[in-house]
Amino acid sequence: MSDVRVAVVTGASSGIGFGTAVKLAEQGMAVLGTARDAARLAELATAVGDPDRIATLAVDLVADDAPHRIVDAAMQRWGRVDVLVNNAGAGSPKPLHETDDDSLDYFLGLMLRAPFRLAREVIPHLAPGSAIINVTSTFAVVGGLRGGAYSAAKGGLTALTTHIACQYGAQGIRCNAVAPGVTLTPMVAQRLDDERFRKINAEMTPHQRLGTVEDVASTVAFLCSPGGSFINGQTIVVDGGWSSTKYLSEHALSSEWVPR
Repeated sequence: MSDVRVAVVTGASSGIGFGTAVKLAEQGMAVLGTARDAARLAELATAVGDPDRIATLAVDLVADDAPHRIVDAAMQRWGRVDVLVNNAGAGSPKPLHETDDDSLDYFLGLMLRAPFRLAREVIPHLAPGSAIINVTSTFAVVGGLRGGAYSAAKGGLTALTTHIACQYGAQGIRCNAVAPGVTLTPMVAQRLDDERFRKINAEMTPHQRLGTVEDVASTVAFLCSPGGSFINGQTIVVDGGWSSTKYLSEHALSSEWVPR
Protein backbone atom coordinates (compact mmCIF):
# COMPACT_ATOMS: atom_id res chain seq x y z
CA MET A 1 0.00 0.00 0.00
CA SER A 2 1.22 3.49 -0.89
CA ASP A 3 2.00 6.01 1.84
CA VAL A 4 0.71 8.82 -0.39
CA ARG A 5 -2.85 9.95 0.24
CA VAL A 6 -5.16 9.17 -2.67
CA ALA A 7 -8.06 11.26 -3.98
CA VAL A 8 -10.78 10.28 -6.45
CA VAL A 9 -12.19 13.24 -8.39
CA THR A 10 -15.20 12.87 -10.69
CA GLY A 11 -15.83 15.17 -13.63
CA ALA A 12 -12.07 15.73 -13.76
CA SER A 13 -11.73 16.40 -17.48
CA SER A 14 -12.61 20.11 -17.31
CA GLY A 15 -13.58 23.05 -15.14
CA ILE A 16 -13.72 22.65 -11.37
CA GLY A 17 -12.92 18.94 -11.47
CA PHE A 18 -9.82 19.47 -13.61
CA GLY A 19 -8.61 22.31 -11.39
CA THR A 20 -9.28 20.34 -8.22
CA ALA A 21 -7.41 17.28 -9.45
CA VAL A 22 -4.38 19.41 -10.35
CA LYS A 23 -4.53 21.27 -7.03
CA LEU A 24 -4.66 18.07 -4.96
CA ALA A 25 -1.73 16.63 -6.92
CA GLU A 26 0.22 19.84 -6.31
CA GLN A 27 -0.39 19.37 -2.60
CA GLY A 28 1.15 15.91 -2.70
CA MET A 29 -1.80 13.59 -3.24
CA ALA A 30 -2.12 10.90 -5.84
CA VAL A 31 -5.26 11.47 -7.91
CA LEU A 32 -7.59 9.25 -9.90
CA GLY A 33 -9.50 11.53 -12.25
CA THR A 34 -12.67 10.20 -13.85
CA ALA A 35 -14.86 11.50 -16.67
CA ARG A 36 -16.37 10.24 -19.90
CA ASP A 37 -13.87 11.83 -22.30
CA ALA A 38 -10.58 9.90 -22.45
CA ALA A 39 -8.86 12.53 -24.61
CA ARG A 40 -9.56 15.32 -22.15
CA LEU A 41 -8.48 13.13 -19.27
CA ALA A 42 -5.16 12.70 -21.09
CA GLU A 43 -4.80 16.49 -20.85
CA LEU A 44 -5.25 16.20 -17.08
CA ALA A 45 -2.46 13.63 -16.88
CA THR A 46 -0.23 15.98 -18.85
CA ALA A 47 -1.11 18.91 -16.59
CA VAL A 48 -0.20 16.96 -13.45
CA GLY A 49 2.95 15.75 -15.13
CA ASP A 50 3.88 13.05 -12.60
CA PRO A 51 2.78 9.55 -13.62
CA ASP A 52 3.22 8.33 -10.05
CA ARG A 53 0.58 10.79 -8.88
CA ILE A 54 -2.07 10.63 -11.57
CA ALA A 55 -4.28 7.96 -13.07
CA THR A 56 -7.39 8.45 -15.19
CA LEU A 57 -10.45 6.37 -15.94
CA ALA A 58 -12.91 7.09 -18.73
CA VAL A 59 -16.27 5.99 -17.37
CA ASP A 60 -19.91 7.02 -17.50
CA LEU A 61 -20.64 7.84 -13.87
CA VAL A 62 -24.27 6.74 -14.11
CA ALA A 63 -23.43 3.24 -15.36
CA ASP A 64 -24.30 0.42 -12.99
CA ASP A 65 -20.69 -0.74 -12.70
CA ALA A 66 -19.13 2.73 -12.46
CA PRO A 67 -18.66 2.86 -8.65
CA HIS A 68 -16.94 -0.53 -8.56
CA ARG A 69 -14.72 0.29 -11.54
CA ILE A 70 -13.65 3.61 -10.03
CA VAL A 71 -12.83 2.30 -6.57
CA ASP A 72 -11.16 -0.79 -7.99
CA ALA A 73 -8.94 1.37 -10.21
CA ALA A 74 -7.73 3.38 -7.21
CA MET A 75 -7.19 0.32 -5.06
CA GLN A 76 -5.35 -1.54 -7.81
CA ARG A 77 -3.05 1.44 -8.42
CA TRP A 78 -2.35 2.67 -4.90
CA GLY A 79 -4.07 0.31 -2.48
CA ARG A 80 -6.08 3.01 -0.74
CA VAL A 81 -8.57 5.86 -1.06
CA ASP A 82 -8.48 8.82 1.33
CA VAL A 83 -10.57 11.49 -0.40
CA LEU A 84 -13.60 11.43 -2.67
CA VAL A 85 -14.60 14.58 -4.52
CA ASN A 86 -18.05 14.18 -6.06
CA ASN A 87 -17.86 16.95 -8.64
CA ALA A 88 -19.37 15.70 -11.91
CA GLY A 89 -22.36 17.76 -13.00
CA ALA A 90 -24.32 19.28 -15.84
CA GLY A 91 -25.79 22.72 -16.45
CA SER A 92 -28.53 24.47 -18.44
CA PRO A 93 -31.54 23.20 -16.49
CA LYS A 94 -35.11 24.35 -17.05
CA PRO A 95 -37.76 25.41 -14.51
CA LEU A 96 -40.00 22.72 -13.08
CA HIS A 97 -42.91 23.29 -15.45
CA GLU A 98 -40.63 22.91 -18.48
CA THR A 99 -38.76 19.83 -17.23
CA ASP A 100 -39.72 16.48 -18.74
CA ASP A 101 -39.12 13.14 -17.05
CA ASP A 102 -36.05 12.33 -19.13
CA SER A 103 -34.35 15.57 -18.05
CA LEU A 104 -35.39 15.01 -14.44
CA ASP A 105 -33.92 11.51 -14.46
CA TYR A 106 -30.71 12.75 -16.10
CA PHE A 107 -30.02 15.47 -13.54
CA LEU A 108 -30.97 13.34 -10.54
CA GLY A 109 -29.03 10.37 -11.91
CA LEU A 110 -25.80 12.26 -12.52
CA MET A 111 -25.78 14.65 -9.57
CA LEU A 112 -27.52 12.70 -6.79
CA ARG A 113 -27.81 8.97 -7.51
CA ALA A 114 -24.25 8.65 -8.88
CA PRO A 115 -22.57 10.46 -5.93
CA PHE A 116 -24.69 8.42 -3.51
CA ARG A 117 -23.60 5.13 -5.10
CA LEU A 118 -19.95 6.14 -5.37
CA ALA A 119 -19.79 7.27 -1.74
CA ARG A 120 -21.40 3.98 -0.71
CA GLU A 121 -18.69 2.09 -2.62
CA VAL A 122 -15.85 4.20 -1.23
CA ILE A 123 -16.78 4.35 2.47
CA PRO A 124 -15.66 0.79 3.36
CA HIS A 125 -12.15 1.73 2.18
CA LEU A 126 -11.88 5.03 4.05
CA ALA A 127 -9.68 5.18 7.14
CA PRO A 128 -9.86 7.74 9.98
CA GLY A 129 -8.80 11.14 8.67
CA SER A 130 -10.41 10.67 5.28
CA ALA A 131 -12.87 13.06 3.66
CA ILE A 132 -15.71 13.23 1.16
CA ILE A 133 -16.35 16.56 -0.56
CA ASN A 134 -19.57 17.04 -2.50
CA VAL A 135 -19.59 19.92 -4.97
CA THR A 136 -23.09 21.39 -4.82
CA SER A 137 -24.20 24.89 -5.81
CA THR A 138 -25.57 28.17 -4.51
CA PHE A 139 -28.83 26.87 -6.01
CA ALA A 140 -28.85 24.37 -3.14
CA VAL A 141 -28.54 27.25 -0.65
CA VAL A 142 -30.97 29.83 -2.02
CA GLY A 143 -33.77 29.71 -4.56
CA GLY A 144 -32.55 29.71 -8.12
CA LEU A 145 -34.42 30.87 -11.18
CA ARG A 146 -34.67 28.05 -13.72
CA GLY A 147 -33.02 25.66 -11.24
CA GLY A 148 -35.58 22.88 -11.61
CA ALA A 149 -34.08 19.40 -11.49
CA TYR A 150 -30.58 20.87 -10.99
CA SER A 151 -31.65 22.55 -7.75
CA ALA A 152 -33.41 19.37 -6.63
CA ALA A 153 -30.33 17.24 -7.27
CA LYS A 154 -27.94 19.65 -5.58
CA GLY A 155 -30.29 20.08 -2.63
CA GLY A 156 -30.42 16.32 -2.23
CA LEU A 157 -26.62 16.20 -2.34
CA THR A 158 -26.51 18.74 0.50
CA ALA A 159 -28.74 16.49 2.60
CA LEU A 160 -26.59 13.47 1.71
CA THR A 161 -23.56 15.45 2.90
CA THR A 162 -25.00 16.02 6.36
CA HIS A 163 -26.12 12.40 6.62
CA ILE A 164 -22.64 11.07 5.80
CA ALA A 165 -21.08 13.53 8.26
CA CYS A 166 -23.37 12.32 11.03
CA GLN A 167 -23.39 8.61 10.23
CA TYR A 168 -19.66 8.13 9.65
CA GLY A 169 -18.06 10.99 11.57
CA ALA A 170 -17.33 8.74 14.55
CA GLN A 171 -15.25 6.57 12.18
CA GLY A 172 -13.08 9.60 11.37
CA ILE A 173 -14.73 10.17 7.99
CA ARG A 174 -15.64 13.80 7.40
CA CYS A 175 -18.06 14.99 4.74
CA ASN A 176 -18.59 18.57 3.61
CA ALA A 177 -20.07 20.36 0.62
CA VAL A 178 -18.57 23.16 -1.43
CA ALA A 179 -21.21 25.33 -3.10
CA PRO A 180 -19.78 27.45 -5.91
CA GLY A 181 -21.56 30.45 -7.29
CA VAL A 182 -21.10 31.35 -10.93
CA THR A 183 -17.60 30.15 -11.73
CA LEU A 184 -15.75 30.88 -14.95
CA THR A 185 -15.71 27.42 -16.51
CA PRO A 186 -16.48 26.25 -20.07
CA MET A 187 -19.97 25.25 -18.87
CA VAL A 188 -20.64 28.83 -17.74
CA ALA A 189 -18.78 30.78 -20.43
CA GLN A 190 -21.50 30.47 -23.04
CA ARG A 191 -24.12 31.75 -20.58
CA LEU A 192 -22.13 34.94 -20.00
CA ASP A 193 -23.22 35.99 -23.47
CA ASP A 194 -26.71 36.29 -22.01
CA GLU A 195 -27.06 39.87 -20.74
CA ARG A 196 -29.71 38.88 -18.20
CA PHE A 197 -27.47 36.14 -16.80
CA ARG A 198 -24.55 38.56 -16.48
CA LYS A 199 -26.68 41.14 -14.69
CA ILE A 200 -28.11 38.64 -12.19
CA ASN A 201 -24.60 37.55 -11.25
CA ALA A 202 -22.15 40.38 -11.85
CA GLU A 203 -24.41 43.18 -10.62
CA MET A 204 -25.44 41.24 -7.49
CA THR A 205 -22.00 40.03 -6.37
CA PRO A 206 -20.33 42.39 -3.87
CA HIS A 207 -16.88 41.07 -4.77
CA GLN A 208 -15.24 42.79 -7.71
CA ARG A 209 -15.15 39.71 -9.92
CA LEU A 210 -16.82 36.38 -10.59
CA GLY A 211 -15.45 33.14 -9.21
CA THR A 212 -12.61 31.14 -10.70
CA VAL A 213 -11.81 27.44 -10.76
CA GLU A 214 -8.86 28.19 -8.47
CA ASP A 215 -11.22 29.64 -5.85
CA VAL A 216 -13.24 26.44 -5.67
CA ALA A 217 -10.31 24.04 -6.02
CA SER A 218 -8.46 25.77 -3.18
CA THR A 219 -11.51 25.44 -0.93
CA VAL A 220 -11.83 21.73 -1.69
CA ALA A 221 -8.11 21.26 -1.04
CA PHE A 222 -8.37 23.04 2.32
CA LEU A 223 -11.23 20.79 3.40
CA CYS A 224 -9.04 17.78 2.57
CA SER A 225 -6.07 19.16 4.51
CA PRO A 226 -5.14 19.00 8.21
CA GLY A 227 -6.40 22.58 8.50
CA GLY A 228 -9.92 21.38 7.71
CA SER A 229 -9.80 18.34 9.98
CA PHE A 230 -12.48 19.62 12.42
CA ILE A 231 -14.91 20.80 9.74
CA ASN A 232 -17.71 18.30 9.23
CA GLY A 233 -21.24 18.46 7.85
CA GLN A 234 -20.85 21.99 6.51
CA THR A 235 -21.54 23.73 3.24
CA ILE A 236 -18.81 26.22 2.32
CA VAL A 237 -20.23 28.72 -0.16
CA VAL A 238 -17.74 30.15 -2.65
CA ASP A 239 -19.61 32.96 -4.37
CA GLY A 240 -18.14 36.33 -3.37
CA GLY A 241 -21.18 37.08 -1.21
CA TRP A 242 -23.82 36.62 -3.92
CA SER A 243 -26.10 34.32 -1.92
CA SER A 244 -25.71 35.94 1.51
CA THR A 245 -26.17 39.63 0.73
CA LYS A 246 -28.70 41.96 -0.88
CA TYR A 247 -26.01 43.69 -2.87
CA LEU A 248 -26.70 45.67 -6.04
CA SER A 249 -23.94 47.43 -7.95
CA GLU A 250 -24.01 51.18 -8.50
CA HIS A 251 -24.82 50.47 -12.13
CA ALA A 252 -27.82 48.36 -11.14
CA LEU A 253 -28.98 50.95 -8.61
CA SER A 254 -28.73 53.79 -11.08
CA SER A 255 -30.33 51.98 -14.01
CA GLU A 256 -33.85 52.86 -15.02
CA TRP A 257 -36.53 50.23 -14.57
CA VAL A 258 -38.19 49.24 -17.80
CA PRO A 259 -41.78 47.89 -17.59
CA ARG A 260 -42.13 44.40 -19.02
